[in-house]
Amino acid sequence: MATSILPADLGFFSALAAAGSLSAAARELGVSTAAVSKHLAQMESRIGVALVVRTTRRMSLTPEGELYLAHARRILGEIDGLEQLLGVASSTPKGLLRVNATLGFGRSHVSPLISKFVRKHPGVEVQLQLSVNPPPLTEDSYDVCVRFGEPPDSRVVSRRIAPNRRVLCASPAYLARHGTPKVPNDLVRHNCIGIRQGEEAYGVWRLSSGRGRHATVESIKTRGGLTTNDGEIAVNWALDGHGIVMRAEWDVGRHLRSGRLVQVLPQYATPDADIYAVYPQRHQLAARVRAFVDFLAQSFGQQALAQRG
Repeated sequence: MATSILPADLGFFSALAAAGSLSAAARELGVSTAAVSKHLAQMESRIGVALVVRTTRRMSLTPEGELYLAHARRILGEIDGLEQLLGVASSTPKGLLRVNATLGFGRSHVSPLISKFVRKHPGVEVQLQLSVNPPPLTEDSYDVCVRFGEPPDSRVVSRRIAPNRRVLCASPAYLARHGTPKVPNDLVRHNCIGIRQGEEAYGVWRLSSGRGRHATVESIKTRGGLTTNDGEIAVNWALDGHGIVMRAEWDVGRHLRSGRLVQVLPQYATPDADIYAVYPQRHQLAARVRAFVDFLAQSFGQQALAQRG
């Protein structure tokens, strides 16, 4: 009886799904689009079911294709982990590394570090995908996700790679025109720049004072005339004097140090936003993942020390 699924099919189909189209997969694999189409057709013929719905420019997976992909990625991950355990795999980082990060932080901070990382590890190919929100923790489309806040999920490994906090800030010109808030409730009378990101309640800013049992948290429903899902745009609006923004210190630190932005209500704390690298448990032994996460932690640590200095 002929074998329906060949070992080489697993890696091929995983690469095809990640590429999103036959032509993109052909570029990634270094073959012709016709060769990719032929390989896929042979797979579907052996299995007896359609795995992909093809259109002129895009493709999508059938339910059977989704099932095939999930198992293929699991099997490939287990093989990778077994090689690492047995010491068969090279300790030199190599292979494809799929990274996800949020739009603004990924563009400003993660992308430049990837440029340095691949110079140090030329055997690693990196695919960086930026998104407004981090992918679901059950999503297996990425090897490493860089996100804010520790994920409450035991199915993934999370490593804190940099401290971070959110701060309220505005331009000196805005504060000169509208006054400086003294207590959190003063924010309701100010133009607060909204950012629609993540799963947090939109337009609600939580500020706390005190510590331990004596800590109190105030939830302020803010309002304003400007809203975006891009943090960099929100910061630029604040720089232009349009209002108060709550943003990660990594994104506004240089503006605070230069005086272009001024911190508002510094005596109140905002929710933690430490930076974490998150990856599936089965990937923690992969040399490329370990090297990349170590590189991120070292690089962010050096940047944090430089900023304090």
